[in-house]
Amino acid sequence: MATAVTAREGQGPKPGVARRIFTFPLTWMVIGTVFVFLTNAILVGVGSEMDSTGVIVTALIGAAAGLLFYKLTMWLVARRSTPELSLRHFGRETVFGLAIGTVFIAASYLIVVATGGYSVVWAPHDVATTVGLALAVNAGAAIVEELTFRGLLFQGIEALGGRRAGRWIALGVTAAFFGGAHLFNPGATLWSSFAIAVEAGVLLGAAFIWRRNMWFVIGIHFAWNVIEGLLGIPVSGHRDPGLFLTTVHGTGLLSGGAFGLEASFVPVLVSLAVAIPMLVAAHRKRVALAPVPAVAR
Repeated sequence: MATAVTAREGQGPKPGVARRIFTFPLTWMVIGTVFVFLTNAILVGVGSEMDSTGVIVTALIGAAAGLLFYKLTMWLVARRSTPELSLRHFGRETVFGLAIGTVFIAASYLIVVATGGYSVVWAPHDVATTVGLALAVNAGAAIVEELTFRGLLFQGIEALGGRRAGRWIALGVTAAFFGGAHLFNPGATLWSSFAIAVEAGVLLGAAFIWRRNMWFVIGIHFAWNVIEGLLGIPVSGHRDPGLFLTTVHGTGLLSGGAFGLEASFVPVLVSLAVAIPMLVAAHRKRVALAPVPAVAR
């Protein structure tokens, strides 16, 4: 009896009802998403009424606010640490992500150009402002969207789904949500949303499963959007001034039409060629780190 009492005492007091509610994945997932996404949406709306400097400043403030609210949600509500945002490997993971994002979008773009879907000419206008806007706006978008989809939603759904199936459920659900979120963009169709669900939702989800690092995923997303925008292609239906003028030719299935490169079948195939090896590498790493079962004697 004494042994049993000691064991129960060693377990510590049972968490209260309020704490169990707040640390439940669905709770912190919703709270974090509302604060991260809503704050950024308000700032973007304010910036849209200002000049270029105002747009740049509000975009960067939105990104910083997103990071702050994400951290606060995880620490104060979910009671979770945030190794996915550790600064220890910030430089390495970010550069690695930038490199993969650059290769991915460059390969997709060049394939479309080579097959006659695009013609491109150098057409710069106010280079400093164009580049500054592209960097700031896309940094804000990449950080906020990744904190929301891969940080909060992915990890929340993963926790709800359990250790074995959680990450695969999270991958499928967040990919579908990511594609669906772009259905209301200018020029969007069911095909463009499906394409984004695969080429972005699956690719970025696979990147997170593999590295478990937000800076890596943010780097991929950021490079993708910046390069696409500077090439003069609409980014998910939104066209901003670029350094080049890209003209669309032929079928929209190849070029993506007015929606942009994301609605082309080419990046869908290229993304799978990148995402599948990531998932294989993640599986191998998980197997290698799994504890070896004890041998019965």
